[in-house]
This record gives sequence, structure tokens and C-alpha cells, in this order.
Amino acid sequence: MSNRRHFLKNASLLTLGAVLPFESVFAAGKLTVGVIYVGARGDYGYNQAQAQAANVIKSLPNVKVVEEENVPETIAVQKSMEAMIEQDGATLIFATSFGYFDPHVLKMAAKYPNVRFAHCGGLWKQGNPSNITSYFGYIDECQYLNGVVAGHMSKSKKLGFVAAKPIPQVLRNINAFTLGAQSVDPSITTHVIFTGDWSMPVKEAESANSLVDQGCDVLTCHVDGPKVVIETAEKRGAMSCGYHASQAALAPKGYLTGAEWDWATPYKELVAGAQTGKPQPNVLRGGLKEGFVKMSAYGAKVTPDARQNADGVKARMMSGEFVIFKGPIKDNKGGVVVADGTTHVQTDYTLESMNYLVSGVVGQI
Repeated sequence: MSNRRHFLKNASLLTLGAVLPFESVFAAGKLTVGVIYVGARGDYGYNQAQAQAANVIKSLPNVKVVEEENVPETIAVQKSMEAMIEQDGATLIFATSFGYFDPHVLKMAAKYPNVRFAHCGGLWKQGNPSNITSYFGYIDECQYLNGVVAGHMSKSKKLGFVAAKPIPQVLRNINAFTLGAQSVDPSITTHVIFTGDWSMPVKEAESANSLVDQGCDVLTCHVDGPKVVIETAEKRGAMSCGYHASQAALAPKGYLTGAEWDWATPYKELVAGAQTGKPQPNVLRGGLKEGFVKMSAYGAKVTPDARQNADGVKARMMSGEFVIFKGPIKDNKGGVVVADGTTHVQTDYTLESMNYLVSGVVGQI
């Protein structure tokens, strides 16, 4: 266990803000960046996608990166952040896991007002410390494209989705995936199983097997490490769409494509801002067009029709002509959640509080 988690025994230590004025911390150009992961950096998933971005910024001039993996969403992450600041001199911290935000990032940002904190997710709101950036990507664009491909490839017209928690970001992905598939065939259904947490390998395997047993012939997921779901699908002869990073190597027969993060884009922007002293954005977002997300390469099984359809939709997304959440849309209880004539573009912040599953999703929050 890292001694970072047992640091801060000396109450007389000063914060960085007390040592250096705000401008001089950043204007010097030399920057130490801390990156904290909730799991292993090589998990074929969420943490690996963040670690790939950290590797990119390591090569930037005057940037030093300190990392710590397998840090739980407890007071342990506060200790890790504080040690990076006090011991390593970090003035930009990437706290990459959703559960790090409240109360941990909030407390550290208030304690260290002259350190910049970047949290992955959609949780920053007015009234929170201004030295926090909420960075996230419109990966539902890629999930919609996953759905388009899955809609073409599915023979049973039943898709399976293994999800961790019914939070807005997860619901948005389930819904986009379903709407993409239904754009090919409106009769397609998506069967969802929530495991209850971000990393539950046994439950993920059980859920994937259950979905295949129910007749789902394409599986995808929103969990930290998609490895188990993708490998289980492959073992059972089902097709799969990946998430976070490419899992193509894990499923050479059934992998169709995947929704990947390209976190190097916001990482580089936030590093450049910290080095120059540029004002910190509180909300940083982007999609395919901005290079925050990308698609995995198509697997050999994907048909020409599926490729052509998905590529056409992707081109419209890149040009800003395509909207995923355009009314009328009903939830799976029969209520109207997006009225006819209403359009929610990706920058509509209300999408980040999504609390419903669209019609055609078999499952409940």
C-alpha cells in the first residue's frame, strides 16, 4: 500500500496556496500532475482509457506525472490527493472516478484553492469550488453508433446491456444505444441488468450469461472493466460492442465495434491551461467532433450495410446535423419524456440529469 494514504501526520504543513501566490504556481510553466485511478491501469476499460491519456501528457514539455491506482472511493482518495500536493508539488489533480467527487474532491478543492482539480463526470454545479473542472465526453454518440451496428447484426432483435448503476451518464448510454438500434428496426429491445457497482466481475459474468440465456445475441456494457462481459459474450458465441477502450483483442470473432474515450484531448487542454495560468473552465465537454470520444475499428463480422449506415450517421454527428434525443420519445413506462418538436442537443445540460429508460428497454431503475 502506498505511503501516500498514510501521509499528512504533520498538522503544521502549509498548503501550496500559502507558500506561493496563485499566479506563480502556474505561470512558471513547469507542472506536476497527479492522476488517481479507482482500479488497475490495465483493466481494458475505464481506468485504462484514463491511463492512456496520462501517458500522452507525460511526453509534454515541463510536465511531470505522478500516478496511483486502486484507490477506493473513500477518505483514501483524499489522502492520496493531499500527498500528491504536499509531497510531490502537484498543482493539477485528475480524480478520475465518479465517486471521488462528493465529498472528497469537494473537500480537497476547498482546502487547496490554488490547486486545480479535474473530475471525470457531470457533477460540478454552481456553488461548488471554482477550482474544479468537470470533464466529460458525449460518448452517447458512440453508443448510438454501437446501437446502429448492433441493430444491423442482431438476428434475435434482443440486445443485452450490463450496467453498473442507474445514474444519468449510464442511463444516457443505455438509451442512446437503444435508440441507435431502433433506428434500424423499431421492434428491437434492449435488456438491462444493473450489477450495483462499477467493478463486480462475478455479477458481470452472471449478468452476461443471463442475457445470452434470454436470447440476447449482442451484448454491451457500462462498467469500469468491460473485460468480463466481452469475454463472456465471446465464450457464449454472442457478438459484442465495447466500451471505454478497445476490447477487440478479447473477442476476435464477435467484437463488432466500440465506444472509446479519447481523454488525451481534455487532458492536454487542462495541462496547457494550468501551465499558462489560463482561467479554469468548470465544465469541459466534447464529442466525436471535438476528439473527446472515438469508435473502435469495425470487426470482420460487421456487414457492409451496417458500416455504411453507421458511417453515415457518424458523418452527420461530426457536422453537427444529427441529434440523438429528439422528440417524441417515450420512456419504458409509457410516459412522454421528450415532447414532439423538442430537441435536446448534446450541449443541453439537462441531459446530464437523465432519470428514465426509453421505450424498448426491458429493465427498471
